[in-house]
Amino acid sequence: MASHDPHSSGFEPMHDPARRKGAVILRGDQARIPQADRALLDSGGGEDFTHTDPWRVLRIQSEFVEGFGTLSGLGPAVSVFGSARTKRDSPRYLQAERVGQLLAEAGLAVITGGGPGAMEAANKGACAGGGISVGLGIELPFESGMNEYVDLGINFRYFFARKTMFVKYSQGFIVLPGGYGTLDELFEAVTLVQTEKVTSFPIVLLGTGYWGPLLDWLRHTVAEEGAVSESDLDLIQITDDPEEAVRIAVSQCGKPVRPVD
Repeated sequence: MASHDPHSSGFEPMHDPARRKGAVILRGDQARIPQADRALLDSGGGEDFTHTDPWRVLRIQSEFVEGFGTLSGLGPAVSVFGSARTKRDSPRYLQAERVGQLLAEAGLAVITGGGPGAMEAANKGACAGGGISVGLGIELPFESGMNEYVDLGINFRYFFARKTMFVKYSQGFIVLPGGYGTLDELFEAVTLVQTEKVTSFPIVLLGTGYWGPLLDWLRHTVAEEGAVSESDLDLIQITDDPEEAVRIAVSQCGKPVRPVD
């Protein structure tokens, strides 16, 4: 589909990027209002009822209701995490795309954060594999909208509501190289497995060169200090092969899916 060029009509686009606030898209001055998470976690504020914690409880409740209602019939799924900054011409993008396709061909829905980079690649692969491509977006000051390969998308205001959906409706995680957000999702998943809050939950890291030093630090510093047990390190598996990553996820997710060739 051809896109409209705003410069051809003399129209000057706004310099501030658009962003989403739940189901709402914001641009210009509207995009500069505080994020919902920040407003919730900051103390103080005005007395307007729509900016008080009791009102926010209703908003939070609505996000859980929307998420549960939308995803309850999804079926077996695996979440794929990775950096939003992954370039489309990079090997990591191609790996994420391959992972998404293989998961879909194995009968699993693919859940991502719905953004660009590795998330977009996994959603694209899921579409190519004929599977359900899910995006769970989040209100951020520097990202807007779902990538074009998301078939089923939900936008969240609150990180914790969104993260609940990742865990509740996924049978495993495949994690590509990423930054703080990816690390947050990885360690939340590991913590839930380690504390037996979830069961039969494979966690696979894709990229030994990227993740190897982190596992070395966990093994030789964190475990040696006694902060985690040696057995806790076995909760994470690592590979460079997208096919192997998907085989691990499929074999351990505990759901009836098609075998990976």
